[in-house]
Amino acid sequence: MSNTPKAHKHKQRDAIRYMVFIALFSALAYALTFFFSIKVSFLTFDLKDTLITIASFLFGPLAGVIISLLVATLELVTVSGTGFYGFIMNFASSATFSVVASLVYRHRKTLNNALISMLCAVLSLVGVMMVLNLFVTPFYTGMDRAGVAAMIPTLLFPFNLAKGLVNAAFALLLYKPIATTLRRSGFMPGGAKKTASESAEETKHTERFTFNKGTIIILIIAVVTLVIATVILYTLGAKIQFK
Repeated sequence: MSNTPKAHKHKQRDAIRYMVFIALFSALAYALTFFFSIKVSFLTFDLKDTLITIASFLFGPLAGVIISLLVATLELVTVSGTGFYGFIMNFASSATFSVVASLVYRHRKTLNNALISMLCAVLSLVGVMMVLNLFVTPFYTGMDRAGVAAMIPTLLFPFNLAKGLVNAAFALLLYKPIATTLRRSGFMPGGAKKTASESAEETKHTERFTFNKGTIIILIIAVVTLVIATVILYTLGAKIQFK
């Protein structure tokens, strides 16, 4: 009974940190739509899914859903030219990518599983967006479904593949440094109380960021992925405008 007030304060503090965390990553993800945005035909390429995915890694898939919803809403009321249909596409894209990555990675936080989680996220993103493009895109482009289907192999599929690969590469590169910084600063919630051995093990596997073999592997894979994605983007046959 004597620990109840202390436990309650601890939960309140974690809840406040969670809300701050959600607000911070939502703001940063939204800001990326201004600082890095590429137009490919009527599609928009950006890096917001990188931060949303890192957030879902740190706080679970629900955080990814919430941030995806907040960012898509902010885009809807500020910069979107596609209205509610664009909102649906933006939310579905970010939520699918981040949630799938988080669900796969949370079970085993290893290098191999991180790579698998990114692969699953990219494939899920491409699959979901192909379906949504067929049913939603005709409403805001004025094209019929057959016309949209004809764009799948030449524009929609390579675009979404490239977008997924780029965000996956940056998520792999930035997750450990960001996670390390947040934990060392005390910003991350403490969660359940751990023994000394458990805390040491967590530090070893999730907090420490060193330039080791694993880091080199991630760096190489990320660079190769970025090169592949860049080649895909620039061979789409569409005009690309940097904003």
